[in-house]
Amino acid sequence: MAKKVAEKKKDRLPWIIGIAALFSLAAWWGWEQESRIREFKDHVFQYVSNGDILTLETKLTPESVMLAHRQDLLGNEKKSFQDPFIAYYPYLLLNVKYIEDQKPKEGLLLWGYNNGEIVLNTDTWDTTHGFKDCLECQANQNDFLIIQALMKRGGALSIEELQKELKMDTESVAPWIKDAKQKHLIVQKGQELQLHFENPRFLITPQTRLKQQLVSKPVSSEQKISKTYSRNQIIALAKAAFGNTFKIQQEQDIFLPVFKVQVVNPDGSTLTSEWNAITGQRFGKQPLRRL
Repeated sequence: MAKKVAEKKKDRLPWIIGIAALFSLAAWWGWEQESRIREFKDHVFQYVSNGDILTLETKLTPESVMLAHRQDLLGNEKKSFQDPFIAYYPYLLLNVKYIEDQKPKEGLLLWGYNNGEIVLNTDTWDTTHGFKDCLECQANQNDFLIIQALMKRGGALSIEELQKELKMDTESVAPWIKDAKQKHLIVQKGQELQLHFENPRFLITPQTRLKQQLVSKPVSSEQKISKTYSRNQIIALAKAAFGNTFKIQQEQDIFLPVFKVQVVNPDGSTLTSEWNAITGQRFGKQPLRRL
């Protein structure tokens, strides 16, 4: 009997070692991630401007993007490229603290000054959708409580269901609903409320997956794209969107290099397109613009 027990323990040993190794690996990876974020923050937020800008480093060139998309841009017609131009779009990088799964977290949040959206992953330049509209109507914390409640239930709720979700009575929630409707954040059909966004993306962790290095670079004023929204507007919206446990510790303006590619048509007209210099993809997925 003792021999069988010993054999069972022996059989379990590799599993125990494997599980322990996995936990050790997970702990190491978590520590590595936190360490990388700390080093990145130390580098960025100790930066002192000397007239240069902080920009995400890219290994792509305008020529490589033009070559990769030559067929789409030139087709079979007698078109030609003009010399490309590199522009720099401004972003606000925030060093933030927040609560996730009842645990304190720290991270970096990258927010576009021009499109008003949060970048979720700089490798793919995947972004949120809907924050721009909230910036433009100056959405407040009450608006976001309604938006988030609707998002959790697929984008629509009855007024009664919303009251239960927010734990509020009819008299208290009515002015919130009225305000959100006036801002065109929600629409009402009978007793049902719906989000007034196409494919909204609000329920996110306030952190950007950011791997690229930042470099200091001198650029001309012509290369710097002016901001559509202000730093104060973005910070106010971030606080409204992510609640009372969200804290901004530091702020820094950084820039995304964007290649402006111009194509000359046979009639002399020019088509301009913009390309993300990090991903090599069409920036903002905007159509070609005729000049």
